[in-house]
Amino acid sequence: MTVKIDDVMAQQVVTVQPHHTISHARGIMERNHIHALPVVGPDDEVCGILSSSDLVSKHPEGAPVSSVMTERVWCLPRYNNVDTAATVMRKHKVHHVVVTHEKKVVGMLSAFDLLQLVEGRRYVEKRSPTRSSKSRKQHD
Repeated sequence: MTVKIDDVMAQQVVTVQPHHTISHARGIMERNHIHALPVVGPDDEVCGILSSSDLVSKHPEGAPVSSVMTERVWCLPRYNNVDTAATVMRKHKVHHVVVTHEKKVVGMLSAFDLLQLVEGRRYVEKRSPTRSSKSRKQHD
């Protein structure tokens, strides 16, 4: 069975707009215990992403989100496989992708969501290889 992004993404997405203040966005992130917010324009199109790492440096709290957001956003359709999302995240060294449907934000997928998926599969650790009889004779 192939797992789709839609199966594991966070479906309740909070967004901000470029003109919102950094303090407004920080408050949303703290209240919702999230680490990234899609930044959307007037037609709900994705124009950036604001992550907690964007807020590490000191910025004036009244500054607009657009002054610190990352404009390069990786968006994937909800019906893609999760391995596509994992590849995008690893290749581009990002922790979140925005999930879209018909160019509208419908979800967020984080590296944490992918880890929960792997954890749920309950992989069994392989036993370590045993020494061959030839190598045992050399050590004895």
